[in-house]
This record gives sequence, structure tokens and C-alpha cells, in this order.
Amino acid sequence: MSNFKRVIPCIFIQQGKAVKWFDNYELIDEDVIALAKGYCASGADGIMIFDLSTNDEEHDLTIDLIKKICREVSVSISAGGNIKRQEDVKKILYAGAKRAILNVSNPVELGLLEESSKRFGKEKIAVMDDGASNMVDEVYASEAIKLNSTRLSFAKIDSTLPTIVLMDSKEKEFVMKNLKGDGVNGISGQFVSQKGFDISAFKAECESQGITISLLDSKINFKEFKLNSDGLIPVIVQDHKTSDVLMMAYMNEESFEQTIKTGKMTYYSRSRQALWLKGETSGHYQYVKSLTLDCDNDTILAKVEQIGVACHTGSPTCFFQPIVEADSNEMNPLEVFQSVYDTIVDRKKNPKEGSYTNYLFDKGIDKILKKVGEEATELVIAAKNPNPEEIKYELSDFLYHAMVLMVERGVTWEDIVKELADR
Repeated sequence: MSNFKRVIPCIFIQQGKAVKWFDNYELIDEDVIALAKGYCASGADGIMIFDLSTNDEEHDLTIDLIKKICREVSVSISAGGNIKRQEDVKKILYAGAKRAILNVSNPVELGLLEESSKRFGKEKIAVMDDGASNMVDEVYASEAIKLNSTRLSFAKIDSTLPTIVLMDSKEKEFVMKNLKGDGVNGISGQFVSQKGFDISAFKAECESQGITISLLDSKINFKEFKLNSDGLIPVIVQDHKTSDVLMMAYMNEESFEQTIKTGKMTYYSRSRQALWLKGETSGHYQYVKSLTLDCDNDTILAKVEQIGVACHTGSPTCFFQPIVEADSNEMNPLEVFQSVYDTIVDRKKNPKEGSYTNYLFDKGIDKILKKVGEEATELVIAAKNPNPEEIKYELSDFLYHAMVLMVERGVTWEDIVKELADR
């Protein structure tokens, strides 16, 4: 099991607001999304969210907030609370959470554990207990959360799962004592969830006391890389969603370790002879999705979530100057969908006389929905016929009208792809 530690603030949501669960539900922030973004910007290695709702309306509001938070922050989200049936687990995961948290001290949630694990995969399930009971092993979950009061101190945790300790303590020394515990992979709770708390500074203090804080866990030591004559390894950077090659840079051991610790791509600038955190001045950060070493151990492929643009010229990618282009009919499906979508957006913003797309927008949502329904019906009829060509034509019509609906309601292809990926 890894010995690296993580700092994970938690948000308890009641009536759409962030409250202190340990302090009689005292209000922390009315803007839950802004609070989550603040944690992320301050250096959080993840966020845990707990639903304290008392009715279905509040519960749906919390699920909607979880969905918005997952779209706004780059760190992973785990969420639980008010889970009464399988549908609640599904809602949490479909909202974009990396894991659903099941409280195994609660008989209802314990009863849902095995089925949830088999249905969604144990990597999507975390288990939480009251800190005193025996934790469920790795058969049904991929992470454990132990609820810890100020009366307890975990010097050692005997669990086969990576374990996060959730504490009500506000004392830094006690928090650090728990974080040093053998088998403790991270901490959460009141101390690290204070609004405006400098998580990065706290992590630096932990490092000074010999506590290794790292967001990611590298499976290969830097010493196994084959470096060039300058002691560097080239890094090819690719957008994890579009597969576009964004840029190429270099890393030394220090920049690699910093990338692993923070989850933000950090390079070594040969011109400045110094570390270079991508986006530090522009805000165009690159969040790590994966790092892969090539067959010769001398080049890294980094797949990232690119904020803003990659190139200092303002171009989305540094590779935009054509040298040679062979004739080809190959088409990237993602680019085609996005191109059609962008054209529909342009028609909405800049109406063109005689445009069928503008005719639909002018008629409004009811007309658009009517056409989507008609095209869906025609697609069904075409699918009953033996000629697959009819399916091609009718499906294209349906997708076009579906995209008009997407633009009308402000839904992007990125939203759709993320929703499908989350499922």
C-alpha cells in the first residue's frame, strides 16, 4: 500500500448550503460551488461531500450541486449521505462523483453495499464507519473512511484499503498526529475544511515534519527514466478529451515530483533554468489525467485537462503551422460533431436569412421538440427496413435536430461526453 498522504476537505450540504456537521449545522457558506472551487484552488487533493437533506426535494438539490461541483473542479469527488436505495448510489455516481460513500455503520447502507459494488464496480464505492467497528475489506470497496472523534488517535490502521480519517478536531497537532498514523492515507474534517484555509501551506508544513503529501502515486521511480544529455526527459502533452497534441516540454526529477504531488503539470524551463508550473501566470493550468512512459523509458506521454489554451500565442495547441498536408478523406468524428454544433451556435448568434436552423430557433422550443420527435420516429421506421442506408440518413437528421435542441438549452458536447464517461 502507498505511504503517500492526501488532504481532503469535506462539505456537508443542508438545504443547498454548506454547514458544519460537527457544530450544530452552523453555516459555512451559502455558495457551495464557490466553496468547492476555493478548496481546489488552495491545494485540496480531493473533496468529500455529504448530503444532510431530510426530504426528496432537498436531496435532488444536493445531487444537482454535486453535478455542478464535479464539472467545476479538477480534483476527484466522493459523495454520500441520505442513501436509502440503489437509485441514490446511481444518482451520486451519475452526477460525476468518483465514488459513492456508503456508511456501513448504518444497517440500510450496509445492506446496499454488496449489490452496489457488483452493479457499479468496487472502484466506485467507498465505505465509512464510526471508527470503532471493523471495516469492510477490499471485496466491495476501493477506499475506507473512518469517522474519528477527538477522543481517538489512530497510530495504526489495520485495513486492506486506502483509508481517510474524518475528524471533528480543530487542533492542528492532533490532525498531524493522525496523519502520521501507519495505514492512514489522508485526512479530512473540520480543521482542513475551514473556509479560506491555506491547504498548500499546511501540506508544506506536513512535509517539513516528514509527512509525504502527494495527490498522485507514481508506479515508476524517476531514477528508472532514461534522461537526455541535460538530465531531462521530454514530455509530450495531449488533451485527454480530444486527443489533440498540445505541446512538448521537459522535466527533471524535481519537476516530475512536483507534478506527482500537486497533480498540476510542472516542467523544467531550459531557457530560464528553473521549474515552470504551467499556468502559474496565465491561469492556463494543466491537470494530470495520466502519465505514461514509452517503451524505451525516455519519453513521457501526459494526458491532461487543459484550462484555457496551451500555447503562449493564444492558440489552443502549439502545433498549428502546416508544413505538409496529404489529400485525405479521413474525418475525426469528434471534430465533425463539434463543427456542426459550432455552426448551429453561430446561426443562433448571427441569424442568416433563409436558414432552416434559424427557422427552428424562431419557432421556439415546441417546434424543435416536435422535430426531434418526428426524426426519432422516422429513425425507428428506417431501422425496420433491410437497407442500412436509410438508417444513416435518418440518424443524421435526428442528430442534427438533437444538436439544435442542445444549443437551445445550452448543453454542449463536452457535457454529453462527460455524462457518458461518468456512467
